[in-house]
Amino acid sequence: MAFAHVPSDGARALLQSVVEVARAIFAAAASSVFLLDEQNGELVFQAVAGEGEEFLVGTRFPANRGIAGWVANSGQAMIVDDLARMPNFARDLAESTRYVPSALMAAPLMSELRVLGVLEVLDPAPQSRSDLGDLDLLSLFAHQAAIALRVAAEPGKQDTDELMVDTFRDFLRRRSS
Repeated sequence: MAFAHVPSDGARALLQSVVEVARAIFAAAASSVFLLDEQNGELVFQAVAGEGEEFLVGTRFPANRGIAGWVANSGQAMIVDDLARMPNFARDLAESTRYVPSALMAAPLMSELRVLGVLEVLDPAPQSRSDLGDLDLLSLFAHQAAIALRVAAEPGKQDTDELMVDTFRDFLRRRSS
């Protein structure tokens, strides 16, 4: 199941909710969700909160470059405290977004052992950067978003979009309280 197509309105709203809550919880400059377009070998911004939210949705990057590319290809979450020292940080890609972070957290959106995309949090508060509990929380957000995307992509499930978004928002609010 490649997500080269545009997600439904409900799935898009859910992804936007995920990035907004992730940004708030981690006191970050920005948060985003990329979906993997396997056919074209690209990661596509589908939701953005914070830096770049006005223009990044729909922007595409090679799926084999940068931290998001590494997370998409490995299926593993990552925290990077100093991106300048990270050899697979694609500074040129970051510069093209008009925001170059110094640190980030990233987790794959996994469904049935398949990577659907990547959730990133840029420049989280310093206490979040080295806390494995926070990386677990980010991974949980990513997992919930992946489940919702899978359900939304199944034929006949479009009627559940609004309920799914509301349920997930309630879950996120309880986690952040």
